[in-house]
Amino acid sequence: MTTVLWRGTWATRIRIASGLVLMTYVTLHLLNISAVLISPDVAEAFQRARLAVTRTDAGETVMGLALLAHLILSLWKVVARRTWRMPLVDYAQIGLGLAIPLLLSSHVIFTHIAHQAIGVDTRIGYLVSLIWGTSAGWTQATLLLVVWTHGVIGLNMWLRSAPWWPRALPWFVAIVVMIPTLTLLGFVTAGRAITGLLTDPRARDLAYDVWGFPDDQGFDYLNMVDGRTDGVILGLMGALALIVVIRRGVAAIRKPVRVTYVDGPIVRAARNQTVLETSQEAGVEHTALCGGRGRCTTCRVIVEEGGENLGPPSAAELRSLKAVDAAPGTRLACQMRPTGPVTVFRVFRADGKRSRAHASQGQEAQLAILFLDMRGFTARTDGQLPYDVVFLLNRFFDQIVPPINKAGGTVDKYLGDGLLAVFEQDSPAASARAALAAVEGVGAALEAFNATLTAEGSRPVAIGMGVHLGNVVLGEIGAAGQAPRTLIGDAVNTASRLEGQTKELGVEALISQDALNAAGASVPEAEMVALSLRGRDSLLPSLPVKDASQLRDVLRKLGQAVPA
Repeated sequence: MTTVLWRGTWATRIRIASGLVLMTYVTLHLLNISAVLISPDVAEAFQRARLAVTRTDAGETVMGLALLAHLILSLWKVVARRTWRMPLVDYAQIGLGLAIPLLLSSHVIFTHIAHQAIGVDTRIGYLVSLIWGTSAGWTQATLLLVVWTHGVIGLNMWLRSAPWWPRALPWFVAIVVMIPTLTLLGFVTAGRAITGLLTDPRARDLAYDVWGFPDDQGFDYLNMVDGRTDGVILGLMGALALIVVIRRGVAAIRKPVRVTYVDGPIVRAARNQTVLETSQEAGVEHTALCGGRGRCTTCRVIVEEGGENLGPPSAAELRSLKAVDAAPGTRLACQMRPTGPVTVFRVFRADGKRSRAHASQGQEAQLAILFLDMRGFTARTDGQLPYDVVFLLNRFFDQIVPPINKAGGTVDKYLGDGLLAVFEQDSPAASARAALAAVEGVGAALEAFNATLTAEGSRPVAIGMGVHLGNVVLGEIGAAGQAPRTLIGDAVNTASRLEGQTKELGVEALISQDALNAAGASVPEAEMVALSLRGRDSLLPSLPVKDASQLRDVLRKLGQAVPA
């Protein structure tokens, strides 16, 4: 996870780190205003604690450097763009980012500068009294939404490469909607309270005295600083626009290069424009999960011709490609800038279905796998009607699948009278523990199922389970429109072959040493059986479990209790 999130150039990493510092500050600021909904005293205590950190020399230095670094690197990214054809979310991110300085400057001047220059105590009451019922109040509400939305987009673009992000996304959405909503409600609550307080002249004079409310001279000074700051910001934006126009003009008069897409069009592109920018400008479908920031590898291409027209990959690009064990000749489209004709093959490309490009991307993970099979099913059902066969299987699965789901596993596929389950957890240890819990749960469910069959006069069912932990590849595999999500890898084969050995050993489960170790159970070698499995060069020590429902008791007797 960490490798994925912090992958990229040094500039990308600094922009991420500085953005996180700023987003933390903004979040605390909004929560401070939200605290008014609890009580004014809680809000004041929150603010004192917050300012005790942010208004120290160290706090102001960190915030200043983070703001400066994020601003400079973000503006440079805008200037460096060779095309303005891009996804809508990128337009929103850039547009909101450019709006922030103009909206934020007045807030900073009438709070931070007012405190530093003329000694104003910028508590919540002062700020609310200053802007409540004025156009500035609406401006600050707009600033809140603009800054928050800009930060949320950035967080989503950063985190969506993480394997756990799809599971966390609903919580993320709930939080990012809740915080600004509570903040605006807190602002309205404080505004009404302060307005009521200031209707009393004595209370108003006392409050203004406590806050050090600016007099006319103080306001003249702050307004002067505000006007000059707006002028500087508008001047910088004008210079930025001029640089963009000049760069576009220079690019237009330079001889373009030819980019040929395998199974795609041939396009002309500006020199030193990235291949991903070329794809976006020409409307060529090109997957880029991180938005072309060099943090993921989903935009990667295989250069089939014209490699000599590319500069060498940077150290950051090499790290990213090495992390996915990329094939020779592979480059990141967001980093390569051809100076001559190139022919590229998009590793992840759309093929007529827009959702397929993202959904079919493979993901490697270290997970626990469980193979389960019903013993003697063919002999048991020989001569039965199809209805009876299906009825028995469905009753069986109705009994044993819920314990797998309860433990955190999912059934990847049903295999006639058996199944393959995978345990997608945040870590290999959690995955292995979940698999062991599932083994015991299935064993207990089987006992209940067999008791029912016996009461009905039917023979009990026997099963075999194989559990192993190792690297697997998850993704949609198959023809377009007919590609279910599945997993492949040696770990899957090993779990299947362990299950096959349970019948010979007369046990309900075989659990590999890899799965046991990951779960925190170092079983003595004397209690294990060393198995020779097809496809493996070495013996695989595994723990035989005769009664799966008693797995925890077995491990406890061996002095290897597994954490819940």
